[in-house]
Amino acid sequence: MLELKKGRPEDTDGREEREIRVYDFLDGLGIEYERIDHERANTMEACLAIDEALHATICKNLFLCNRQQTDFYLLMMPGGKKFKTKELSRQIGAARLSFANEDFLAKFLDIHPGAVSVMGLMNDKEKRVQLLMDEDVLKGGYIGCHPCENTASLRIRTDDIMKKFLPAVGHEPVIVKLIGED
Repeated sequence: MLELKKGRPEDTDGREEREIRVYDFLDGLGIEYERIDHERANTMEACLAIDEALHATICKNLFLCNRQQTDFYLLMMPGGKKFKTKELSRQIGAARLSFANEDFLAKFLDIHPGAVSVMGLMNDKEKRVQLLMDEDVLKGGYIGCHPCENTASLRIRTDDIMKKFLPAVGHEPVIVKLIGED
């Protein structure tokens, strides 16, 4: 059974340094969060039990780029929505969006595939990644995300993400409306 715990883990042995940096950053901002530790969750299907325990909007986080690989985007959308590149491209004025290479993911966000999260924006010092948020993400009281490692999941107030975390990392989101149609 997955257990929701308050704040950072007491024992950080065996945890990745990038995960500990997330806890340090959130604590430094005074953002309260709850945490569930779990087996590595690499797919949305693996996240279903975690979702139930978190009681939060669990986001599908997609790392995208333009054809020239000069513009990069982190898209946060509800896990149950279908993603259509054409629909998003029209809204942000970027043609030929595709999934960005994992080398860029590591370079800009210090995250590996399967652990993509809004928390990675704290590592984007050069502001190379534009945050895109589907409007439905903002409707819930809490957002669920990984702390840059997919062996834990966090539950954070949506207001804290929007009013404390994003200003602290210098990223202004572009709100989009995705309905999953061509």
